This record gives sequence, C-alpha cells and structure tokens, in this order.
Amino acid sequence: MMFLDLVMVGIGGFLGAVIRYVIATKMNHSASIPVGTLAVNLTGALLIGFVFGMELSRGWTLLLALGFAGALTTFSTLNKELIELWRNGKKAHAVCYLLVTYGVGIMLAALGYVIAK
Repeated sequence: MMFLDLVMVGIGGFLGAVIRYVIATKMNHSASIPVGTLAVNLTGALLIGFVFGMELSRGWTLLLALGFAGALTTFSTLNKELIELWRNGKKAHAVCYLLVTYGVGIMLAALGYVIAK
C-alpha cells in the first residue's frame, strides 16, 4: 500500500461522508422510509458499478469507488434504521426498505457496470 493510495481513499471518503451527511440531514425527516439514506445507497451502488465497468486506473478506483462511494453509502445506518422501523411497529416499511435497498441496489450496480462498458 502506497501513501498516495491512502490519500486517494481519504479524499474520496471525506467528500462521500460529507455529502451523505448533508443529504441524510435534509431528506430523512419522514416517519416512514429514510429516503436520504436510500438515495445515497442507491446512488453509491450505481457509481460503484460504473467505476468498475470503466476499468479506471488504481488511483481513480480508490478515489471514486473505495473512498467516495464507500463513504457515501452506509450499511450501518441502514441497519440502524431498519431496527428502528421494526421496533416502532413499521414492519412493512422495514421490509420494503430492505428489499428496495438491496434489490434495486444490485440492479443499479449492474446497470452502472453495463453502461460503463
């Protein structure tokens, strides 16, 4: 691992985390599905598929996929929100949120890959 690799991941991670925070703060006000978290996770899935489909250089892949998209998307917040929905009696919302996140996320990652090819 080179120092430049760490810098690329760090820059991308910083930008992705800040953008995720801003989007989640502005959009996660509903008592149902947290649309901000859903939006960043689906956008990140599309971006990761696109980056890997383009077969970019190591530096760009580290910056965009591992750093930016890695910090933009959030598995831990998704799980926290699923647990909260479930505990608050919104089981249908929780199941829908889970299925949309993973089902659409996988489709978007594949779509991004195909578009980039």
